[in-house]
Amino acid sequence: MTVLSLGPSPHRRAVLARRVRLLVATTITYNVIEAVVAIGAGTLASSGALVAFGLDSMIEVASAAAVAWQFSARDPELVERREHRALRIIAVSFFALAAYVTADSIRALVGGGQAGHSTPGLVLAALSLAIMPGLSFAQRRAGRELGSASAVADSRQTLLCTYLSGVLLVGLAVNSLFGWSWADPIAALVIAAVAVKEGRQAWRGDACCARPTPAGATADVNAAAQGDGYASCGPGCACCS
Repeated sequence: MTVLSLGPSPHRRAVLARRVRLLVATTITYNVIEAVVAIGAGTLASSGALVAFGLDSMIEVASAAAVAWQFSARDPELVERREHRALRIIAVSFFALAAYVTADSIRALVGGGQAGHSTPGLVLAALSLAIMPGLSFAQRRAGRELGSASAVADSRQTLLCTYLSGVLLVGLAVNSLFGWSWADPIAALVIAAVAVKEGRQAWRGDACCARPTPAGATADVNAAAQGDGYASCGPGCACCS
């Protein structure tokens, strides 16, 4: 009979947990800077989309902080017990962002003001579009192997920042080039819609399942048997979406 060892070894889990903590710390640092620049530039340019992007950065800080709190525990069982609460914090953060952005965008569309050109906003959006995918991929990879839904959810929040950077860049560029001020609140509403979708997924707390690994199997055999080698993909498994 073949004996199966579920998930990574304790040593591997410790390595992955340290990696998640490092990635989360990097994410928090970058997003604090991003939030200050975006909100400041957005306020000067009366750009709802840019302010919303800065607020999303603050939400990302809250999300990453929840994961950092979860993985600050050294006991793997305590880390798992904190998973549900961390997911709820992430979900509420998404919903709060969506509510603010929707209200502000509607105000702008009905004549509450027009957004102006913002060079710092354009530079920030382009920079985030280049940086965020790498951070998201690294954390999602570690979260999958750990079987941590909260780490994967936070990586999706970071990936959302990438999408929002693209949306923001297009909205700001169109407004600057053609004077289409309506493009700014429309871009902000796209941000709100995506935030609601991600918030619902985090609130449901879809399970991540560590893939069983045959005890004593070689790395090559494991890789061939496991495909991506990080998570088994059952119905509703957040790690695989």
